[in-house]
Amino acid sequence: MIKPQTLIIGANSGIAKAIADQILKKATDNLIVISRDLSFYKNKGVPSTHQIEVNDYSAISITQAVEKIKDLEIQSINRIFICHGVLHTNNIQPEKRLEDFDACSFVEVMMANALTPILWIKSLAPMLSSKHEGKITIFSARVGSISDNKLGGWYSYRASKAALNMLLKTAAIELKRRAKNIKLISFHPGTTDTELSKPFQKNVPDGKLFNGEFVAKQLISIVDNMPIDNTLSYVDWQGKEIDW
Repeated sequence: MIKPQTLIIGANSGIAKAIADQILKKATDNLIVISRDLSFYKNKGVPSTHQIEVNDYSAISITQAVEKIKDLEIQSINRIFICHGVLHTNNIQPEKRLEDFDACSFVEVMMANALTPILWIKSLAPMLSSKHEGKITIFSARVGSISDNKLGGWYSYRASKAALNMLLKTAAIELKRRAKNIKLISFHPGTTDTELSKPFQKNVPDGKLFNGEFVAKQLISIVDNMPIDNTLSYVDWQGKEIDW
């Protein structure tokens, strides 16, 4: 029997680590992690975890990382979690008004949230096209929904997640023709207690700030029960569909 194989990309994020912890609890599962910082996994010392370190997430680095996955000669990868995302940095904050919009910040957010995930899918898809089922989950956000935008603001983040959803929708249409074994899932984790949400948690309603373990369990359950139907699913942490 082939052991289930999970790949986590951007594996140093809070939710990515929580997903890894859930996977590692199952002795039957193997894990590949890709990140610029692998100290979390090196400290765990888990022999079944393949660790691939990258200098950055440029197109060249992504291609090289995928080649290293191929060198592992793994028969199939059943689950992929692409956990990239940026909302704020030391130099970037979500825009509250038009006057806050900055072209350089917009480009950086767009590259992290939309461009980088689709580059991974571009490089991984040929390797995944086989008889084995593979599900790729990409971290999106509810604010990527155009129809759900009732508050405004957060121009770059909203635009990047909307762009990501369009890229994934387009990729799903193509994969329906050339790789019917692959399922794409655009996932909104809800507000999770991670560094990404720290500055914005004071306005979160009671009971709506989740810990990483809860989100990881929810996500793995959603992925494992999602059928391979050759469409893009845009769902939240409950598994409920989000309007585009």
